[in-house]
Amino acid sequence: WICPPSKMDADQLTREGYYSQFAAAGARLEMPGCSLCMGNQARVKDGVTVFSTSTRNFNNRMGKDARVYLGSAELAAVCASLGKIPTKEEYLTMVSSAVEGKKDDIYKYLNFHLIKDFSIDEKTV
Repeated sequence: WICPPSKMDADQLTREGYYSQFAAAGARLEMPGCSLCMGNQARVKDGVTVFSTSTRNFNNRMGKDARVYLGSAELAAVCASLGKIPTKEEYLTMVSSAVEGKKDDIYKYLNFHLIKDFSIDEKTV
């Protein structure tokens, strides 16, 4: 399942071509926002293990007896690639080779004050 936290993130994934890659790989694409992390749109099967980039984790939040682990986008990518939570060595090897020479393209600070759709007119606040 792919569920971006916001419409802005979904739009960025679409512009960069990642949404189509996820769909081609068979991922289930969900509406952006608080949905899967709260079990709103769907719940996982009973007793499964989930790795999520969401921000909260409570017992039974995503499904009955679900074992939910939270972490970074990088760790999520490694988990998805390996089909399991990696060892420290597996993580460091995969992430360092994946980001080498690409850090400026990968890690972009979201300057909300520079994004037209998110700028706020001070007079209306």
